[in-house]
Amino acid sequence: MKFGVIIFPGSNCDHDAYWTLQQVAKQETIFLWHESHDLENCDAILVPGGFAYGDYLRTGAIAKFSPVMESVRRFAAGGGLVLGICNGFQILCELGLLPGALMRNVGLKYVCKAVQVRVENADTPFTNACTHGEVLTIPIGHMEGNYFCDSSTLAELQQANRILLRYSTPEGGIVTSANPNGSLDNIAAICSPGVNVVGMMPHPERSAEPELGCADGLKIFQSMVGAMANR
Repeated sequence: MKFGVIIFPGSNCDHDAYWTLQQVAKQETIFLWHESHDLENCDAILVPGGFAYGDYLRTGAIAKFSPVMESVRRFAAGGGLVLGICNGFQILCELGLLPGALMRNVGLKYVCKAVQVRVENADTPFTNACTHGEVLTIPIGHMEGNYFCDSSTLAELQQANRILLRYSTPEGGIVTSANPNGSLDNIAAICSPGVNVVGMMPHPERSAEPELGCADGLKIFQSMVGAMANR
C-alpha cells in the first residue's frame, strides 16, 4: 500500500503525517507536490494541515485550484481514499468533495489543545479500528474549525451516518462545553456519500505515538491500512 502526502506552500503538518504513515504505521509513503498532476499510483491521499498558500482569501480557497487537487478530485470520484486533516478538511470543502464550510472559531481565537471526540460511525475505512461510541483523545490546532452547513445538509449527514466524530466530554457526552470551536452539532469529522473522502479537524498524526502523550490518533491510520488490505 502506498500513501501520498500533499505539500502546499504553507503546509506545516506534512512531515508529521509522513512520519506517522511511514515510521509508525510502517507504510510506503511519498510526498506529492502541489504543482504536479501525478499521484504516482498512490492507494490513498492525505491532504495535511497547515496554512496552504497562507490561507489568503479564506482557508483552502486557493489550494483547491492546485493541479494536484484536480487529480485528487478524479481519484476520489473513482473511489480512492482521501483524508483531509484540519487545513486539508477546509480544502476538501472548498473543492466540493465534502459539504459545508469551516468558519472562524466562536470567540475568534486560535485554539490548540487536546480534545476528546466520540466515534459516531465505526463502519468506515477511516474508523474501523475503533468501536462505536469510543472516545478518542486527539489534539486540535486551528482558527477556522467551526463547521457549518445548511439544515438540509445537516439532516442528510445525520440520516446517512456521515458524521464520523463529534467533540465530546471524556465520558462521551455531546455537550456545548465540550465543543472547542462552536462547530454545528459538535461535528469534528464527516465523510462523503461514498465514504471514501473524510475531513477531520483534529490532528491524528499528533497523537499517534506514546511519546506524544497519546496514541489514539493512530487508529485512524490503522483503519485506512486495514481497509485497503481488505479491498
